[in-house]
Amino acid sequence: MSRYRSLLGFSWAMAALAVIAAVGMIVDDRVLVGAPIWFKPLKFAVSFAAYGLTLAWMLSRHPAPGRAGTWAAHTVVVAGLIEMAIIVGQTLRGRRSHFNVETPLDRGLFLVMGGTIVALWTATLVLAVLLCRARLGDRATTWAIRLGALIALAGLLLGGLMVMPTPEQQAQQAAGLAPTLIGAHSVGVPDGGPAMPLTGWNTTGGDLRIPHFVGMHALQALPLFLYAMEALARRSARLRGERVRLRLVLTAAGFLTGLLALVTWQALRGQALIHPDAVTLSALTALAVATTAGGCAALRPSPAADATTGTEQTSRPTELTR
Repeated sequence: MSRYRSLLGFSWAMAALAVIAAVGMIVDDRVLVGAPIWFKPLKFAVSFAAYGLTLAWMLSRHPAPGRAGTWAAHTVVVAGLIEMAIIVGQTLRGRRSHFNVETPLDRGLFLVMGGTIVALWTATLVLAVLLCRARLGDRATTWAIRLGALIALAGLLLGGLMVMPTPEQQAQQAAGLAPTLIGAHSVGVPDGGPAMPLTGWNTTGGDLRIPHFVGMHALQALPLFLYAMEALARRSARLRGERVRLRLVLTAAGFLTGLLALVTWQALRGQALIHPDAVTLSALTALAVATTAGGCAALRPSPAADATTGTEQTSRPTELTR
């Protein structure tokens, strides 16, 4: 990963900022939108630290990502630093960073943040294309990285739902009034209401941060799932087959994709994550059943050669090799 020092340096800087934000939560008793004012910088710093470190690891498995990969990595770093500078700056001012258009300065900073998000998504798309065009290890590892990156792109894109004007804001605009906020985290209820611990997600209405979180962190979830399988393979001969691990990775990716769709649908209906209705529970049950069935099918005995060597012949075309 040393080839991507900018991403590694960015991750270390975000880790340090997370510590500073955690101290801020202790010594600064200000509250903004119903949460400790340093809570948002803390969450974003932790998320960016994990994001940069994961991208550096993924790119380190690429034999030659070239100039495009290097510039895309640098773009992620620059965009992330600008966004965090605005978030921290607004925190110091006691102002909202997201959705705030109350003053010309607030509006300008929010527009800059919109630009950094577009740059971050575009750079991640370039990196995902590079990762999808290369062999990054065995097939299970390759597809864990590829699918994690693609689901993360979807999660990042869903963040755009949060900057859409709410019905109340649209009504203000229709009445010729200038709203002080454009967009919101919550659906059906105002931001800043009762929230879950640690995450801060709304407990009385929908929250669009949930699908954003689920999608983005598929970037880490699928590779970690693969590492867990490789660790368990020391005790379970069944998991030593590459084909079995590949099937389980595909099953896990299918589950994360289904979960992303489910929590997006739930949030858009104005329903809190911890208060699902019968329809949501039915969909979740169906997803769990399908995932369990897929997992059981993935664990079927593989051909003898795959089970004994843990690898598969590559001299003939096989599914999902590229």
